[in-house]
Amino acid sequence: MTMQAEVIVVGGGMVGAALACALGHGGVETLLLDRRSPERQWDESLRDIRVSALTKASQAILDGIGAWRGIVQKGAAPYKDMRVWDGRSDGYLHFDCADTVFSELGHIVENRITVAALWDILDGLPTVQCITPAEIERMESIDNGRRLRLTDGQSFEAPLVVAADGRESALRSMAGIGVTGWPYRQDGLVATVQTEFEHQATAWQRFLEEGPLAFLPLFDGQCSIVWTLSTETAQQYLTLPDDEFLSLLQQASGGILGNMLKIGPRAAFPLKFQFADRYTDSHFALVGDAAHAMHPLAGQGANAGLLDAAALAEAVIDTKRSGRPLSGVQYLRHYERWRKGDNLMMMASMDLINKTYAVDNPMFAKLRSFGMNRINHTAALKDYLNRHAMGLRDDLPSLAKGQVCW
Repeated sequence: MTMQAEVIVVGGGMVGAALACALGHGGVETLLLDRRSPERQWDESLRDIRVSALTKASQAILDGIGAWRGIVQKGAAPYKDMRVWDGRSDGYLHFDCADTVFSELGHIVENRITVAALWDILDGLPTVQCITPAEIERMESIDNGRRLRLTDGQSFEAPLVVAADGRESALRSMAGIGVTGWPYRQDGLVATVQTEFEHQATAWQRFLEEGPLAFLPLFDGQCSIVWTLSTETAQQYLTLPDDEFLSLLQQASGGILGNMLKIGPRAAFPLKFQFADRYTDSHFALVGDAAHAMHPLAGQGANAGLLDAAALAEAVIDTKRSGRPLSGVQYLRHYERWRKGDNLMMMASMDLINKTYAVDNPMFAKLRSFGMNRINHTAALKDYLNRHAMGLRDDLPSLAKGQVCW
């Protein structure tokens, strides 16, 4: 028995679930497959060590599909300021929501909260069916579509299959789509920390010799840290006793939030620059980390993935509404043109910034400092960068501009 749908989304994380929500709202018969059901209940005393800095554009997408209210109820921390400085010079940048029409620049949200809120919406969409556990064994081309076979013998068919299964996407490999990129030889060390001073609804980031250290405000007053270190250093820091690690963290922070009082579980994730050679194939598309992986120093990975989801959903819904078949290729090519260039530009910018701050040269540090301070005192340029960081651009999908596409 083969189950059929109009679109099959593989991967129920933030991006895949958002795509399934948007398609479901648009009346597209959608199957969402994942290896496991997401965490929906948890110990409120423990924080998720993986968080995302969601932009205003991402907020609009999540609000448009109905998930934002649940995210706020479960715990979203607005950040009103962003302060960035060079630990080896006097370079400094300050972005303030007071310079915009918004009451905040964005929100820091635990990944589990976003995913849980999205699945809460999926539960109420009659056009979406979520199937877990679902382990994909192989993908086959059929007339006007693709067939997925699971390890338990089930099979599913649709005119379009979307891979939202992460950086090491199995479906991308099954489709024969290669990737280009390189490892950074850096890890992102993440944890939740209690600091002496309040975070002041501010995202703090200090550039250090091995990479940036960020303190991101959480709704309960704690901070989520993302510390970019060489892989060797990060693995060493994972083994340190809490007091030794907190001492190193306080030193690296420059004391900006006072003493480091308490640390939760730590983990480290390898960082890489990677992009798929193409985003689409016959009856097939990539979104999120399956299509691109970028350095986390500006926290844009999740936001880029949500923009992918919104753009692809809009292309699918418009195609169905016009009466054209979802087995066609034109709307997929439009999606790829829409998102690939934007993602590559963002990735290249993050890569350049990371390499710039890795240069250990006094003269180069002075140049960096001059550049940062010049930007900080040039209102028009700072406003442009601020709006770009908030996701406020003209070429956005309808959902990201607060307009539904169904």
